[in-house]
Order: sequence, then structure tokens, then C-alpha cells
Amino acid sequence: MKIIVTGSLGNIGKPLTEILVAQGHQVTVISSDQKKQADIEALGATAAIGSIADVKFLTDIFMGADALYAMVPLSMTEPDLGDYLRRMAQNYVQALEPAGIKRVVLLSGWAADLTRNENIEHVFSHLKISLTILRPAVFYNNFYQSIDLIRGKGLMGMFLTLRYSGLWALLSGKTGLLLGNYGGEDRIVFVSPKDIAYAVSEELLLHPETKTIRYVGSEEMTCNEAAKIIGTAIGKPWLKWVLLSDKEMLRGLKMAKVPEKLANTLVEMQAAMHSGKALENFHRNNPKMGKVKLADFAKEFARDYHKNS
Repeated sequence: MKIIVTGSLGNIGKPLTEILVAQGHQVTVISSDQKKQADIEALGATAAIGSIADVKFLTDIFMGADALYAMVPLSMTEPDLGDYLRRMAQNYVQALEPAGIKRVVLLSGWAADLTRNENIEHVFSHLKISLTILRPAVFYNNFYQSIDLIRGKGLMGMFLTLRYSGLWALLSGKTGLLLGNYGGEDRIVFVSPKDIAYAVSEELLLHPETKTIRYVGSEEMTCNEAAKIIGTAIGKPWLKWVLLSDKEMLRGLKMAKVPEKLANTLVEMQAAMHSGKALENFHRNNPKMGKVKLADFAKEFARDYHKNS
């Protein structure tokens, strides 16, 4: 099959490309970074350097392909996150219609249907294609955004860090605390990007006649249990994930000069996880868990955490 992979060689894109190439597929990887071309070609794939903001570029690349893995990277420079995501999703739709691709796997999020402003799924829904929407839970890799803050080098007070896939947290480097408007004893499903990549590779080879939704997770636990696993791996077993109120979280985002509409969207996304609604949806769909556990990831995280520390 001729398969298009978006997202460059990111957390999902790289392992997905490796899987698909190993299966013998003809893979084209879209990246906005010219420097990634050699790395993409080294994996046995074809590099297409350009932006998903360019509809003509997408249309040209999509021509003749059998299947597409589509994702929209988050942008924290956009004041209206929902509007940005919908615009990028519409670019895909405009390119897909003339290109004739019949199979699409779309990366979404496990709380996407619980928020008002982030959902891009409906943009694809009217297309007459075989569509699977993937709703992965909270990425293990989000912890990487916290390395410098957890180390506490030169930090004063509270700091804000972006978490991929809509996860935000406040971190105190001096006390070794994770904070957000979900956390503490809230039960959350975490997921390895490797397990997501495996799920994508499975779905790309299927051709359901109607739209399907697949939730993807690797392990379920409380936020404090996750913090303890990460903390133990790096020598800080006391690491806690403290729960803030929505108002406290919103105030912290505003203090960090996050645009008001974006701040409200981020708080809403986390509130859906704190309420348990995201977990209810996950359980209702009863997906099979992936193979990579948080303890496995924590070993990799610890190596990076202690590197140059």
C-alpha cells in the first residue's frame, strides 16, 4: 500500500513509519522540517517537506495514495485553539476530496468529544471515506516537558509547562510537585506513543464501511500513582500530583499570559478528566490495553532526566 504519514518523525510518526516500512508498504512522511529529510529516508520512507497549512501541497502529496494517517499538531501561539485545529482539519478535507484517498486514520484525543472548542472530528465526518478516529489517552511523553522543572535548577515559585495532547500542569521544581486541575487520586489512562503507532498501523490496513472510533491506552492508574512511578525512577519517590481547582488553574494560565480563550479551553479539557467523564468513555468502549507500561517508560525518562544533570 501507498501510505501517507503526517506528524514528521514525532513520538508517533517515527515508530509508525518503522512499522509500516517493515511491513513492506510504500510510505511517505510529511514534515515541515527540511532537516528531517535524511532521517526519514534513512528509515526507508520518502520525505515530503511542506506544511499542512498548504492545501495544494497536501493535495499533490495525497494523489495516488491508498491511506492516510492524519494529525494536527497543537500550536500554543494561536489564541483560539479550536479555530486553529478546525482550520488545519479543513485543509486535510480539501486535499482529500480531489486526491481520492479512501482510508483515513485521524488522531484525536480521549476527551475530544467532551469539550466545545477542540473537536476536529466532525470536520472529517461528512467525507465519503473509510474513517477511523483514534482517541488516545494521556501521553507518557508529556513528562518530558517537566524535566527541567522537576530538577529545580534556578526555579522560583510556580511554573507553567505545556503538555502535548492538551495536558497542562503547573510544576514546582523546589518541592517536587505536579499540579493541575486534574490530578491527585483522579484515575487516568496513560498511553505510550509506541502503542498508538501500533494501533494506527493496524487500523490503516482495515476498511470499515462506517466511521469507527478506537480508544487507545497503555495503563490506568491514579495521577499520584503515576507521579510515584516517575518519581521513584528518578530518585524522588515523594513526587506528588496536586489537584488545583478550575479557578486556580485558570488564574495560573492567565498569570503566564496565555490568551483568555485558549486558557478557558485548556481548563475545560482537564476538567473533563477530573470529572471522570473521559475515563467513563474509555471504559464504555472497553479497548484492549497496549503493551508498554509506565514503569518501562520511566526507565527511559530517568536516563534522560539524569543526563547532564
